[in-house]
Amino acid sequence: MTKTKHVATKEDEATSTIKEMIRLDEWYVPVIQSKQNKTYEGVLGLENFIQAKLQKAPNKLSKPISEIMSKNVVTCTPEDEVDNVWRLMQNRSLAGLPVVKKNKLVGIITQRDLLKSGAMMPTFESKKGRFRKPPKISAIMQRSVITLKTTAKAREAAELMISKNIGRIPVKNNKDMLVGIVDREDIAKLLV
Repeated sequence: MTKTKHVATKEDEATSTIKEMIRLDEWYVPVIQSKQNKTYEGVLGLENFIQAKLQKAPNKLSKPISEIMSKNVVTCTPEDEVDNVWRLMQNRSLAGLPVVKKNKLVGIITQRDLLKSGAMMPTFESKKGRFRKPPKISAIMQRSVITLKTTAKAREAAELMISKNIGRIPVKNNKDMLVGIVDREDIAKLLV
């Protein structure tokens, strides 16, 4: 368990809470009744804010994603060992990475995929005294990846994130080369 960096109250203004979440690089914060009554009420996620804004102010999401995406994308390959990718994600505070082979997007790996697989634990010596080969990302990665082109609008990215419950979308150019990634935080920044 990690200590909470920020706690919101039901009385707090949503936009200022989201700005604080972005500043702290947090996608979720607990919500309590009030500063006096610390009864737990639920969790506020960036996707909750994005979904509300999609309904009330969709015009704020008219920018092309090429203007808001991260262009220096951290990636891994299908042959990378799970242990190394897990450490990379932890060290860089990343929840997911595109998987590329010969500069082409071939999949995506998320912390959730790693946790579900149980393969993210460091490798240990086997019962026979030999070291097991660490699992490769190719054994765990999702091969079916939702992507967008650079010309797509932020609204399309936001709608996909909400409807598919995904946190990031790789962005490809017209030659199907990975050129960026857009995540919930990029969308939330645009909305605040």
